[in-house]
Amino acid sequence: MRSGRVTALAGLALLAAGCAAPGVPGISTAPPSITPVANPSADAAEESQGFRTVPSGSPAPSGGGASSAPGATPLPTPGVVGDGPVRVPPPKVSSYTYVFPVQGCKVSYARKLLVLPKTTIWAKRGCRFVAPIDGTVHEVNRTDRWSASTDRGADREGRFVSIIGVDGVRYLGGHLHSVAKGIRPGAKVKAGQVLGRIGNSGDAAGKAPNLYFAVSWEAPADYWWVRRGMVKPWKYLDAWYDGNPTYSPREEMLALRKRVGATPQCTVRCASKVQPPQWQPQRTVPTQRPTPKPKPKRTKKPDDEFVFIEE
Repeated sequence: MRSGRVTALAGLALLAAGCAAPGVPGISTAPPSITPVANPSADAAEESQGFRTVPSGSPAPSGGGASSAPGATPLPTPGVVGDGPVRVPPPKVSSYTYVFPVQGCKVSYARKLLVLPKTTIWAKRGCRFVAPIDGTVHEVNRTDRWSASTDRGADREGRFVSIIGVDGVRYLGGHLHSVAKGIRPGAKVKAGQVLGRIGNSGDAAGKAPNLYFAVSWEAPADYWWVRRGMVKPWKYLDAWYDGNPTYSPREEMLALRKRVGATPQCTVRCASKVQPPQWQPQRTVPTQRPTPKPKPKRTKKPDDEFVFIEE
């Protein structure tokens, strides 16, 4: 009885050793790999303040949780150790394809309304501003005309490029340091094509470099407040980054334009500064004295005529 128990224990030991040996098909002795989450407390604090940080590089990693946008599908958690998770493509919610408008840099952007329905994407100077969708260049401004003394609304975005996407939506990138060569009104562009480099022109002067990103519709240049943003963009930015490049602002744009009209009146930050009249020194006109009349010249009396008497 005792010898049989010893023999059984020895057999179990040999079986365990065989399973643990390398090269046995279907058996892995390595612990499952776990991807660490970088500073989750900092991410949570950032989300609570309405900001998020996007790692550099493209394409961006997909993810779920609180930062997922409508239409974005989180990747499934791998259940087995092997070649990695099977990536499930996100659902196609429109016939358009978008990319995040800043490429190659770490960025952060506001995810709530801050005065105007636009967002400020903070990034380093020189980062690439790219076309978020295929489209046609609509407006280009290569000259920074903004001045603090006038603060004209039409000049606040500084150097900017706007395009009309194939979805019919206008996308604006402002505060640029420079506009890319060959970008001119009427030029066709592809999603991801560089339109300019991030800077701090316009009323961003003196601030950190950033991209003024706005979503609206085509309107005459006189209606500059339409160009600067009508549709809140951050949920679309979230989706394009988080993994659903087909989440489109087209339907929201069309509904808003129908409600307010194609050329609505300006309601926020409309007035420019009134330029005070420039002071000029008054010129003193000297009092003119009457011109004295010239004194008449005294004429000499003619000398007595000499009479010559001939002898």
